[in-house]
Amino acid sequence: MRVLTEIRWHGRGGQGAKTAALLLADVAFNLGKYVQGFPEYGPERMGAPITAYDRISDKPIRVHSNIYEPDFVVVVDETLLHTVDVTRGLKKEGAILINTQKTKEEILPLLHGYEGEVRIINARKVCMETLGKYFPNTPMLAAIVKVSGIMEEEVFLREMETSLKHKFAKKPEVLEGNMKALKLALQEVQ
Repeated sequence: MRVLTEIRWHGRGGQGAKTAALLLADVAFNLGKYVQGFPEYGPERMGAPITAYDRISDKPIRVHSNIYEPDFVVVVDETLLHTVDVTRGLKKEGAILINTQKTKEEILPLLHGYEGEVRIINARKVCMETLGKYFPNTPMLAAIVKVSGIMEEEVFLREMETSLKHKFAKKPEVLEGNMKALKLALQEVQ
């Protein structure tokens, strides 16, 4: 793993990109990492484009700004590819992860010539099979852990189960579906 890994999330209000970024930071913190997880707000309304960020490091993090040259980019809503330059500053040694039902070949023309690794996952399919509803942040969270290699998958799943048990203490029925979504997403990333 890199000493410092920077991840930028692109989504729309209500899709859970901010929540996923904060959950990733929490899990990494619980594993003894130094972390930053934070959103950037624009117009705060459902469906508006939002950006969130994660910094995860083995050493103290001294920078306190948005992430302009991320190692990884997560695109929770593929419609943003038409309006936001999601590859801006993305290191070609990194990767972009896109939630889409399209093939990689169909997506490439929308990436402004990005030369790095392009990974895709159909988060809608994962959600419908495991949750019965469309909450793309859960599979996208697992998928970026797989793509980035930021932590071991088994450790991630264990920490997420602990976190979700706490978060959904009053709704334990939600835990099983979310855990299934995380596990399936780890398998479905292309």
